[in-house]
Amino acid sequence: MAGFLDRERSVAKPGHNRWLVPPAALAIHLSIGQVYAFSVFKKPLGVLLGVTKPSPDDWSATQIALIFSVAIAVLGLSAAIFGKWLERVGPRKAMFTAACCFGSGFLVAALGAYLHIFGLLVLGYGVIGGVGLGLGYISPVSTLIKWFPDRPGMATGLAIMGFGGGAMIGAPISVALMAHFATPTSIGVVQSFVVMGVLYFVYMIFGSMIVRVPPKDWKPEGWVPSVKTQALVTTGQVTATEAIKTPQFYLLWGVLFLNVSAGIGILETASPMIQDIFSGRVSAGAAAGFVGLLSIFNMAGRFFWSSLSDKLGRKTVYAIYFILGAVVYGLVPTTGKLGSVPLFVAATCVIISMYGGGFATIPAYLRDLFGTSQVGAIHGRLLTAWSTAGVVGPLLVNYLHESQLAAGVSKAQAYNLTLYILTGFLVVGLICDLLVTPVDPKHNTAGAAA
Repeated sequence: MAGFLDRERSVAKPGHNRWLVPPAALAIHLSIGQVYAFSVFKKPLGVLLGVTKPSPDDWSATQIALIFSVAIAVLGLSAAIFGKWLERVGPRKAMFTAACCFGSGFLVAALGAYLHIFGLLVLGYGVIGGVGLGLGYISPVSTLIKWFPDRPGMATGLAIMGFGGGAMIGAPISVALMAHFATPTSIGVVQSFVVMGVLYFVYMIFGSMIVRVPPKDWKPEGWVPSVKTQALVTTGQVTATEAIKTPQFYLLWGVLFLNVSAGIGILETASPMIQDIFSGRVSAGAAAGFVGLLSIFNMAGRFFWSSLSDKLGRKTVYAIYFILGAVVYGLVPTTGKLGSVPLFVAATCVIISMYGGGFATIPAYLRDLFGTSQVGAIHGRLLTAWSTAGVVGPLLVNYLHESQLAAGVSKAQAYNLTLYILTGFLVVGLICDLLVTPVDPKHNTAGAAA
């Protein structure tokens, strides 16, 4: 098995169809994208002991939000730490490791829920599962960029599309499993975690087995790189070590952090948010459907916006995210005041499509600025912005929500202040994007390790 996982064993033979590689990426990303469906577990985890209502010893919403935040934080940190290792050993070994971590993380989390030990839940889903998230997230990205040098935006959209769609599968499966295993004395979370851990492990192993990397210096048949020089697109190669010495890296770090902070807070609390704003009109099942719908737009946005960036440029597309996003975020509280569920759903779907698009466009943005040689490792380091946003976004939303409720604000309006603050995040993100310029050629490294 160890030999089969080596990079050399995954190099494609001549004539290999590059369109067979995206399914491998989707197998990984559709699995780890389950993290976006975590909000359907928030209320069940809050009544593990009380079953029908929270008991004094049950965990608060803010505590449970920490599990998600730790998972996203570890995702970014592990991607940064293991990015260069991935470039060295290849995607197959990294994907296999991701499957082991993500699957076993569910099992440890199940034990934590069964024993009602919060630390075990965080360790399993947040830390061990988070490492699986990080390795699984970056593994297909640099591989697909190398397979599709003619359409890097579309390639990253294909690689990351599945992650946005993970909740489309994860949310209904989670709700169905909890309903199946529920009893008068159990909410069904423990058994659901076990089943999901096994299922995701098997599916991710399948992805790791079928992935292939292109031979060195491979190019699509008949494709000739454009001689036209494009703004921001380098012809050189910058190593991961050198990339973090450039201002462009930190501007893109800010771009990703602000875009993610704004969107992830909504995703993490999507299910309880729509139920609170439209109390009595949206059931738990309908809220799970809403989470699944957001997943569809998250997934579709990753492919649509990143593909559009091949034509408009990454900088222009990010400007659209921030300008249009700020307008829509500012209008979301109005949809709640109007009591219009369709308008609320439409607004949040647009927001989440651009949130997802931001994730899919950033690797191509990095490729434009720093080249393809170590784009996976550079992407991994940039994902620390996601780690930070994974803590800031959900905790900001939950803390402000609870403080608003404590101040006497109604459930229907308790999210308004947070949404206005997140609108400000997007304005600052626009400024960061507008400041991005081409990387100084002095940072180029001839023959950077592939």
